[in-house]
Amino acid sequence: MDFAFSEEQEMLRRSAREFLAKECSPKIVRRLMEGGDGYDPALWKKITDLGWTALGIPEAYGGVGTFLDLIVVLEEAGRALLPGPFFSTMALAVPVLIEAGTEVQKKEALNAIAVGSARATLAFTEPSGRWDAGGIGLKATQAGGGWRLDGVKLFVPDAERADYTVVVARTRGEGEDGITLFLVKGKPAGMSVRPLETLDMTRRWSEVRFDGVQLDAETMMGAPGKAWPRLKRALEWATAALCAEMVGGVQKVLETSTEYAKTRHQFGKPIGIYQAVSHKLADMLVLSESGRSATYYAAWAVDADASDRALASSMAKAYVSDAYRKVAGDGIQVHGGIGFTWEHDMHLYFKRAKSSEVTLGDATYHRELVAQALDL
Repeated sequence: MDFAFSEEQEMLRRSAREFLAKECSPKIVRRLMEGGDGYDPALWKKITDLGWTALGIPEAYGGVGTFLDLIVVLEEAGRALLPGPFFSTMALAVPVLIEAGTEVQKKEALNAIAVGSARATLAFTEPSGRWDAGGIGLKATQAGGGWRLDGVKLFVPDAERADYTVVVARTRGEGEDGITLFLVKGKPAGMSVRPLETLDMTRRWSEVRFDGVQLDAETMMGAPGKAWPRLKRALEWATAALCAEMVGGVQKVLETSTEYAKTRHQFGKPIGIYQAVSHKLADMLVLSESGRSATYYAAWAVDADASDRALASSMAKAYVSDAYRKVAGDGIQVHGGIGFTWEHDMHLYFKRAKSSEVTLGDATYHRELVAQALDL
Protein backbone atom coordinates (compact mmCIF):
# COMPACT_ATOMS: atom_id res chain seq x y z
CA MET A 1 0.00 0.00 0.00
CA ASP A 2 1.17 3.52 -0.84
CA PHE A 3 0.40 6.32 1.59
CA ALA A 4 1.92 9.04 -0.60
CA PHE A 5 -0.54 11.63 -1.83
CA SER A 6 -1.00 11.98 -5.57
CA GLU A 7 0.42 14.88 -7.56
CA GLU A 8 -3.09 16.36 -7.79
CA GLN A 9 -3.52 16.15 -4.03
CA GLU A 10 -0.19 17.86 -3.43
CA MET A 11 -1.29 20.62 -5.82
CA LEU A 12 -4.49 20.89 -3.81
CA ARG A 13 -2.42 21.18 -0.63
CA ARG A 14 -0.29 23.99 -2.08
CA SER A 15 -3.28 25.92 -3.37
CA ALA A 16 -5.11 25.51 -0.04
CA ARG A 17 -2.09 26.76 1.89
CA GLU A 18 -1.71 29.79 -0.38
CA PHE A 19 -5.41 30.59 -0.17
CA LEU A 20 -5.57 30.32 3.62
CA ALA A 21 -2.38 32.35 4.07
CA LYS A 22 -4.09 35.17 2.19
CA GLU A 23 -7.72 34.83 3.25
CA CYS A 24 -7.36 33.40 6.77
CA SER A 25 -4.35 35.13 8.28
CA PRO A 26 -4.00 35.30 12.09
CA LYS A 27 -5.41 38.83 11.95
CA ILE A 28 -8.56 37.58 10.23
CA VAL A 29 -8.84 34.62 12.63
CA ARG A 30 -8.73 37.00 15.60
CA ARG A 31 -11.33 39.27 14.04
CA LEU A 32 -13.73 36.37 13.50
CA MET A 33 -12.91 34.91 16.91
CA GLU A 34 -13.84 38.14 18.64
CA GLY A 35 -16.95 38.67 16.49
CA GLY A 36 -20.46 37.38 16.97
CA ASP A 37 -20.63 33.82 15.67
CA GLY A 38 -17.22 33.47 14.01
CA TYR A 39 -18.79 33.23 10.57
CA ASP A 40 -17.77 35.28 7.55
CA PRO A 41 -20.15 34.87 4.57
CA ALA A 42 -17.55 36.29 2.19
CA LEU A 43 -14.91 33.76 3.30
CA TRP A 44 -17.45 30.93 3.10
CA LYS A 45 -18.32 32.00 -0.46
CA LYS A 46 -14.66 31.84 -1.47
CA ILE A 47 -14.31 28.39 0.12
CA THR A 48 -17.33 27.07 -1.77
CA ASP A 49 -16.08 28.63 -5.02
CA LEU A 50 -12.93 26.54 -4.60
CA GLY A 51 -15.09 23.42 -4.39
CA TRP A 52 -14.00 22.47 -0.88
CA THR A 53 -17.58 21.90 0.27
CA ALA A 54 -17.97 19.19 -2.38
CA LEU A 55 -14.89 17.18 -1.41
CA GLY A 56 -15.65 13.65 -0.28
CA ILE A 57 -19.33 13.83 -1.22
CA PRO A 58 -20.38 11.19 -3.79
CA GLU A 59 -20.74 12.46 -7.35
CA ALA A 60 -24.39 11.39 -7.35
CA TYR A 61 -25.06 14.18 -4.85
CA GLY A 62 -22.97 16.89 -6.47
CA GLY A 63 -19.64 16.04 -4.88
CA VAL A 64 -16.12 15.69 -6.26
CA GLY A 65 -12.93 14.01 -5.17
CA THR A 66 -12.45 11.60 -2.30
CA PHE A 67 -12.23 11.65 1.47
CA LEU A 68 -8.44 11.81 1.15
CA ASP A 69 -8.78 15.07 -0.79
CA LEU A 70 -10.81 16.45 2.11
CA ILE A 71 -8.09 15.27 4.51
CA VAL A 72 -5.53 17.36 2.63
CA VAL A 73 -7.68 20.50 2.92
CA LEU A 74 -8.52 19.87 6.58
CA GLU A 75 -4.83 19.56 7.44
CA GLU A 76 -4.22 22.98 5.91
CA ALA A 77 -7.32 24.37 7.65
CA GLY A 78 -5.84 23.20 10.95
CA ARG A 79 -2.59 25.02 10.20
CA ALA A 80 -4.55 28.24 9.69
CA LEU A 81 -7.05 27.69 12.55
CA LEU A 82 -9.85 28.19 10.01
CA PRO A 83 -12.95 29.49 11.87
CA GLY A 84 -16.48 28.89 10.70
CA PRO A 85 -18.63 25.85 9.93
CA PHE A 86 -16.31 24.02 7.51
CA PHE A 87 -15.30 21.27 9.94
CA SER A 88 -18.75 20.81 11.47
CA THR A 89 -20.30 20.55 8.01
CA MET A 90 -17.76 18.45 6.11
CA ALA A 91 -16.29 16.29 8.89
CA LEU A 92 -19.27 15.79 11.23
CA ALA A 93 -22.58 16.18 9.38
CA VAL A 94 -21.62 14.96 5.90
CA PRO A 95 -20.30 11.53 7.04
CA VAL A 96 -23.53 10.88 8.96
CA LEU A 97 -25.63 11.91 5.97
CA ILE A 98 -23.63 9.61 3.70
CA GLU A 99 -23.78 6.67 6.10
CA ALA A 100 -27.31 7.00 7.49
CA GLY A 101 -29.35 9.40 5.38
CA THR A 102 -32.26 8.34 3.20
CA GLU A 103 -31.99 8.87 -0.55
CA VAL A 104 -34.28 11.90 -0.35
CA GLN A 105 -32.28 13.41 2.52
CA LYS A 106 -28.99 12.86 0.72
CA LYS A 107 -30.21 14.46 -2.49
CA GLU A 108 -31.51 17.51 -0.69
CA ALA A 109 -28.90 18.13 2.00
CA LEU A 110 -25.72 16.87 0.33
CA ASN A 111 -26.44 18.70 -2.91
CA ALA A 112 -27.07 21.92 -0.98
CA ILE A 113 -23.85 21.48 1.00
CA ALA A 114 -21.82 20.66 -2.11
CA VAL A 115 -22.80 23.90 -3.86
CA GLY A 116 -22.25 25.90 -0.70
CA SER A 117 -25.82 26.99 -0.10
CA ALA A 118 -26.17 25.10 3.20
CA ARG A 119 -24.18 24.40 6.33
CA ALA A 120 -24.75 21.54 8.75
CA THR A 121 -23.69 20.17 12.11
CA LEU A 122 -24.02 17.15 14.39
CA ALA A 123 -25.77 17.40 17.77
CA PHE A 124 -24.34 14.47 19.73
CA THR A 125 -22.96 15.30 23.17
CA GLU A 126 -25.11 16.00 26.20
CA PRO A 127 -24.34 17.22 29.75
CA SER A 128 -22.49 13.96 30.44
CA GLY A 129 -19.93 14.89 27.78
CA ARG A 130 -19.73 11.28 26.59
CA TRP A 131 -19.17 10.26 22.97
CA ASP A 132 -20.50 6.71 23.28
CA ALA A 133 -24.06 5.44 22.84
CA GLY A 134 -24.58 5.35 26.60
CA GLY A 135 -24.31 9.12 26.74
CA ILE A 136 -27.40 9.68 24.58
CA GLY A 137 -30.46 10.62 26.63
CA LEU A 138 -32.40 13.08 24.45
CA LYS A 139 -35.85 11.54 24.05
CA ALA A 140 -37.64 11.03 20.77
CA THR A 141 -41.25 9.85 21.06
CA GLN A 142 -43.83 9.20 18.38
CA ALA A 143 -46.50 11.90 18.19
CA GLY A 144 -49.08 12.83 15.57
CA GLY A 145 -47.66 10.64 12.86
CA GLY A 146 -44.19 12.07 13.41
CA TRP A 147 -41.75 12.49 16.25
CA ARG A 148 -41.30 14.77 19.24
CA LEU A 149 -37.87 15.69 20.60
CA ASP A 150 -37.27 16.67 24.22
CA GLY A 151 -33.85 17.26 25.76
CA VAL A 152 -30.64 19.22 25.49
CA LYS A 153 -27.43 18.93 23.51
CA LEU A 154 -24.21 20.60 24.61
CA PHE A 155 -21.13 21.70 22.69
CA VAL A 156 -22.79 21.54 19.30
CA PRO A 157 -20.34 23.20 16.86
CA ASP A 158 -21.58 26.08 14.69
CA ALA A 159 -25.21 25.40 15.58
CA GLU A 160 -26.20 29.02 15.06
CA ARG A 161 -25.32 28.94 11.37
CA ALA A 162 -26.45 25.37 10.64
CA ASP A 163 -29.16 24.96 8.01
CA TYR A 164 -29.32 21.24 8.86
CA THR A 165 -28.74 19.64 12.25
CA VAL A 166 -28.29 15.90 12.59
CA VAL A 167 -29.70 15.07 16.01
CA VAL A 168 -28.81 11.88 17.85
CA ALA A 169 -31.77 10.80 19.99
CA ARG A 170 -33.01 7.80 21.95
CA THR A 171 -36.30 6.15 21.08
CA ARG A 172 -35.98 3.17 23.41
CA GLY A 173 -33.64 0.97 25.43
CA GLU A 174 -30.16 1.67 26.72
CA GLY A 175 -26.67 1.75 25.32
CA GLU A 176 -26.42 1.05 21.60
CA ASP A 177 -30.02 -0.12 21.39
CA GLY A 178 -32.62 2.47 20.52
CA ILE A 179 -30.41 5.19 18.99
CA THR A 180 -32.24 7.08 16.23
CA LEU A 181 -31.05 9.91 13.98
CA PHE A 182 -33.10 12.87 12.79
CA LEU A 183 -32.28 15.47 10.16
CA VAL A 184 -33.67 18.77 11.42
CA LYS A 185 -33.93 21.55 8.86
CA GLY A 186 -33.64 25.12 10.12
CA LYS A 187 -34.80 25.99 13.62
CA PRO A 188 -38.33 24.61 14.15
CA ALA A 189 -40.56 25.77 17.00
CA GLY A 190 -39.25 24.59 20.36
CA MET A 191 -35.61 24.41 19.22
CA SER A 192 -33.38 27.06 20.78
CA VAL A 193 -29.67 27.72 20.36
CA ARG A 194 -27.59 29.43 23.04
CA PRO A 195 -23.91 30.27 22.37
CA LEU A 196 -21.43 29.01 24.95
CA GLU A 197 -18.30 30.77 26.16
CA THR A 198 -15.51 28.24 25.75
CA LEU A 199 -11.72 28.14 25.88
CA ASP A 200 -11.32 27.92 22.09
CA MET A 201 -13.22 30.79 20.52
CA THR A 202 -11.88 30.06 17.03
CA ARG A 203 -14.66 27.47 16.93
CA ARG A 204 -18.20 28.31 18.07
CA TRP A 205 -20.02 25.91 20.41
CA SER A 206 -23.65 26.09 21.49
CA GLU A 207 -26.24 24.58 23.76
CA VAL A 208 -29.21 23.37 21.72
CA ARG A 209 -32.51 22.71 23.52
CA PHE A 210 -35.45 20.76 22.18
CA ASP A 211 -38.68 21.53 24.02
CA GLY A 212 -41.44 19.53 22.38
CA VAL A 213 -40.02 19.94 18.87
CA GLN A 214 -42.42 18.32 16.39
CA LEU A 215 -40.85 16.61 13.40
CA ASP A 216 -42.34 14.91 10.37
CA ALA A 217 -41.76 11.20 9.92
CA GLU A 218 -39.55 11.98 6.90
CA THR A 219 -36.95 13.61 9.14
CA MET A 220 -35.93 10.24 10.59
CA MET A 221 -32.71 8.86 9.11
CA GLY A 222 -33.09 5.14 8.53
CA ALA A 223 -34.98 2.72 10.77
CA PRO A 224 -35.93 3.74 14.34
CA GLY A 225 -33.64 2.47 17.05
CA LYS A 226 -31.08 0.99 14.65
CA ALA A 227 -28.82 3.96 13.92
CA TRP A 228 -25.81 3.24 16.12
CA PRO A 229 -23.81 1.00 13.71
CA ARG A 230 -24.06 3.59 10.93
CA LEU A 231 -23.41 6.47 13.30
CA LYS A 232 -20.33 4.68 14.62
CA ARG A 233 -18.97 4.37 11.09
CA ALA A 234 -19.61 8.08 10.52
CA LEU A 235 -17.74 8.93 13.72
CA GLU A 236 -14.75 7.02 12.36
CA TRP A 237 -14.76 9.32 9.33
CA ALA A 238 -15.05 12.33 11.63
CA THR A 239 -12.25 11.14 13.92
CA ALA A 240 -9.78 10.73 11.06
CA ALA A 241 -10.80 14.15 9.74
CA LEU A 242 -10.28 15.82 13.13
CA CYS A 243 -6.86 14.19 13.45
CA ALA A 244 -5.88 15.66 10.08
CA GLU A 245 -6.87 19.11 11.28
CA MET A 246 -4.91 18.60 14.50
CA VAL A 247 -1.82 17.41 12.63
CA GLY A 248 -1.89 20.63 10.62
CA GLY A 249 -1.88 22.63 13.83
CA VAL A 250 1.00 20.56 15.24
CA GLN A 251 3.10 21.21 12.14
CA LYS A 252 2.45 24.95 12.26
CA VAL A 253 3.45 25.15 15.92
CA LEU A 254 6.63 23.19 15.19
CA GLU A 255 7.58 25.41 12.25
CA THR A 256 6.89 28.61 14.18
CA SER A 257 8.87 27.43 17.19
CA THR A 258 11.81 26.25 15.08
CA GLU A 259 12.01 29.56 13.25
CA TYR A 260 11.89 31.46 16.55
CA ALA A 261 14.69 29.30 17.97
CA LYS A 262 16.84 30.21 14.96
CA THR A 263 16.25 33.95 15.14
CA ARG A 264 15.95 34.63 18.89
CA HIS A 265 19.40 35.29 20.36
CA GLN A 266 20.47 34.96 23.97
CA PHE A 267 24.03 35.70 25.12
CA GLY A 268 24.88 36.43 21.50
CA LYS A 269 23.77 33.03 20.19
CA PRO A 270 20.50 31.65 18.78
CA ILE A 271 18.59 29.86 21.52
CA GLY A 272 18.24 26.79 19.30
CA ILE A 273 21.82 25.75 20.01
CA TYR A 274 21.03 25.15 23.68
CA GLN A 275 20.02 21.59 24.49
CA ALA A 276 17.07 22.62 26.63
CA VAL A 277 15.52 24.12 23.48
CA SER A 278 16.85 21.83 20.75
CA HIS A 279 15.82 18.66 22.59
CA LYS A 280 12.33 20.06 23.07
CA LEU A 281 12.10 20.83 19.34
CA ALA A 282 13.33 17.32 18.53
CA ASP A 283 10.60 15.82 20.71
CA MET A 284 8.04 18.04 19.00
CA LEU A 285 9.23 16.77 15.60
CA VAL A 286 8.86 13.14 16.67
CA LEU A 287 5.32 13.78 17.90
CA SER A 288 4.46 15.62 14.69
CA GLU A 289 5.73 12.94 12.33
CA SER A 290 4.30 10.05 14.34
CA GLY A 291 0.93 11.76 14.56
CA ARG A 292 0.93 12.42 10.83
CA SER A 293 1.70 8.77 10.06
CA ALA A 294 -1.06 7.53 12.34
CA THR A 295 -3.53 10.03 10.85
CA TYR A 296 -2.72 9.23 7.24
CA TYR A 297 -3.14 5.52 7.91
CA ALA A 298 -6.46 6.12 9.65
CA ALA A 299 -7.67 8.25 6.73
CA TRP A 300 -6.64 5.56 4.25
CA ALA A 301 -8.28 2.81 6.33
CA VAL A 302 -11.56 4.71 6.56
CA ASP A 303 -11.54 5.67 2.88
CA ALA A 304 -10.75 2.10 1.83
CA ASP A 305 -13.23 0.67 4.36
CA ALA A 306 -10.46 -1.55 5.73
CA SER A 307 -11.27 -4.09 8.40
CA ASP A 308 -9.22 -2.16 10.98
CA ARG A 309 -10.75 1.26 10.28
CA ALA A 310 -12.21 1.61 13.77
CA LEU A 311 -8.94 0.59 15.40
CA ALA A 312 -6.90 2.90 13.16
CA SER A 313 -9.06 5.95 13.81
CA SER A 314 -9.01 5.42 17.58
CA MET A 315 -5.24 4.87 17.62
CA ALA A 316 -4.74 8.09 15.67
CA LYS A 317 -7.03 10.10 17.94
CA ALA A 318 -5.45 8.72 21.10
CA TYR A 319 -1.97 9.66 19.90
CA VAL A 320 -2.70 12.99 18.23
CA SER A 321 -4.84 14.26 21.13
CA ASP A 322 -1.85 14.01 23.45
CA ALA A 323 0.65 15.10 20.80
CA TYR A 324 -1.12 18.33 19.85
CA ARG A 325 -1.57 19.40 23.46
CA LYS A 326 2.07 18.59 24.28
CA VAL A 327 3.50 20.28 21.17
CA ALA A 328 1.36 23.40 21.65
CA GLY A 329 2.44 23.64 25.29
CA ASP A 330 6.11 23.15 24.37
CA GLY A 331 5.74 25.77 21.64
CA ILE A 332 4.76 28.30 24.28
CA GLN A 333 7.78 27.28 26.36
CA VAL A 334 10.16 27.68 23.41
CA HIS A 335 8.87 31.19 22.85
CA GLY A 336 9.42 32.10 26.49
CA GLY A 337 7.66 35.15 27.91
CA ILE A 338 6.30 36.35 24.58
CA GLY A 339 4.56 33.01 24.06
CA PHE A 340 2.30 33.75 27.04
CA THR A 341 1.05 37.08 25.73
CA TRP A 342 -2.34 37.67 24.17
CA GLU A 343 -0.69 39.30 21.15
CA HIS A 344 1.19 36.12 20.20
CA ASP A 345 -0.68 33.45 18.25
CA MET A 346 0.73 30.46 20.12
CA HIS A 347 -2.06 30.49 22.71
CA LEU A 348 -4.64 30.16 19.92
CA TYR A 349 -3.12 26.82 18.92
CA PHE A 350 -2.94 25.66 22.53
CA LYS A 351 -6.64 26.42 22.99
CA ARG A 352 -7.56 24.68 19.74
CA ALA A 353 -5.48 21.71 20.88
CA LYS A 354 -7.43 21.51 24.15
CA SER A 355 -10.83 21.70 22.47
CA SER A 356 -9.87 19.19 19.78
CA GLU A 357 -8.48 16.87 22.45
CA VAL A 358 -11.94 16.27 23.94
CA THR A 359 -13.96 16.52 20.72
CA LEU A 360 -15.02 13.03 19.58
CA GLY A 361 -13.51 11.60 22.75
CA ASP A 362 -10.20 12.22 24.49
CA ALA A 363 -7.09 10.03 24.45
CA THR A 364 -8.21 7.97 27.44
CA TYR A 365 -11.53 7.15 25.77
CA HIS A 366 -9.88 6.08 22.53
CA ARG A 367 -7.20 4.06 24.29
CA GLU A 368 -10.04 2.11 25.88
CA LEU A 369 -11.55 1.52 22.44
CA VAL A 370 -8.17 0.32 21.18
CA ALA A 371 -7.87 -2.06 24.14
CA GLN A 372 -11.35 -3.43 23.45
CA ALA A 373 -10.57 -3.91 19.74
CA LEU A 374 -7.39 -5.82 20.61
CA ASP A 375 -9.09 -7.84 23.38
CA LEU A 376 -6.66 -6.49 25.95
